[in-house]
Amino acid sequence: MFKISQNSQLFPESKDLKFSDVLMQFSESLLDINSEDEILWMLAKNCISKLGFIDCVVYLLDESRNVMVQKAAYGPKNPKGFEISEPVERPIGFGIVGHVAKTGNAELINDTSNDVRYKMDDEFRFSEVCVPIIIDGEVIGIIDCEHPEKNFFSEHHLHMLLTISSICAIKIKGVRTNKKYIQQQKQTFEIEKQLVDLKLKALSTQMNPHFVFNSLNAIQYFITSGQKKSALEYLSIFSKLIRFYLKHIESETVNLNDEINMLNWYIKLQKLRYTDKFEYTMNVEKEQKNLKAIIPSFVIQTLFENIIEHAIFNQHQNEKLVVSFQASINHVLLKINYKHDVIDSTIIYTPEYRKRITKWQDQIELLNTIKKYDIKKEMTFSKNQDSHSGQITIKLPNLA
Repeated sequence: MFKISQNSQLFPESKDLKFSDVLMQFSESLLDINSEDEILWMLAKNCISKLGFIDCVVYLLDESRNVMVQKAAYGPKNPKGFEISEPVERPIGFGIVGHVAKTGNAELINDTSNDVRYKMDDEFRFSEVCVPIIIDGEVIGIIDCEHPEKNFFSEHHLHMLLTISSICAIKIKGVRTNKKYIQQQKQTFEIEKQLVDLKLKALSTQMNPHFVFNSLNAIQYFITSGQKKSALEYLSIFSKLIRFYLKHIESETVNLNDEINMLNWYIKLQKLRYTDKFEYTMNVEKEQKNLKAIIPSFVIQTLFENIIEHAIFNQHQNEKLVVSFQASINHVLLKINYKHDVIDSTIIYTPEYRKRITKWQDQIELLNTIKKYDIKKEMTFSKNQDSHSGQITIKLPNLA
């Protein structure tokens, strides 16, 4: 199972060993221990054994089943090494052990033959002292000692075990806290890694060869068809987008005005790319243009990519998008109203890189988990015989 280190060896045998010495040596023996099982075995073998007791079993709570499980022992229940002979379990409320686990109050039984709660384990014994191990007001374990003689245990024994229990509880809490911290750090690292991956995928979606190729094709088309003004305009917008992507690749946030400019550039390029298959309007209230607002980066961009690709993939006719921003001190509200005509047709166009589009929902879920952004999305739909319409509302935090 495990080995007790040399620094945690059995205390020297001494009939004159005082309880204060036992506590000191027990406390020192716990310094380098980082597992609950080792703590409990150290308690049984290196502490209880020095108090003149002949039998002790240490229980630990199994929260999933709400039972006390024997985890360490000294005496007949521990024939060798770190083994427990025929380990038993005690449901909460069952027997003296279960009763102490339920109430959190220690019990000193001078004659177990007169206590109906007594449950025999390996053999019958007349005396029993049972104390809880308590962390933050909750019983997480039990130290249970028995002796064949009546009236063997005294109030002094009880107080000694309560002190030992407190030391044990402090150490176990430290081990659990450290374990929880390590798990949280590992989980945070994994989530951060996923977030970076999502961000890179969002960037690669815009910078993928198809996007660049189609943009260059559009520029070439404008040049060869004599539309030099359009070619220069397209090239200018394309260059701005590239610079924007590279500038913000390592940034977690972006200025709202910069994001709106980027969105305008992106939609213009997509509109040219898909030969005016949709129209859009961007509304930003004048009094809000100068409002300082910072939002998470690569959120709005990914959302609009999905909206436009969805419209093109489903061959929407006369698609119209109305985009508006409302900024306040705490939040930025993005509203997207859309409408398109209903047609009966067989879908024949599938964008080649549609499978590479980052799932917006996954990105938002990770941002909310890691950064506690609490980004929210609401959607409404309306259908009639001639058209479909709806509204998408995104609530983003203002991180300024």
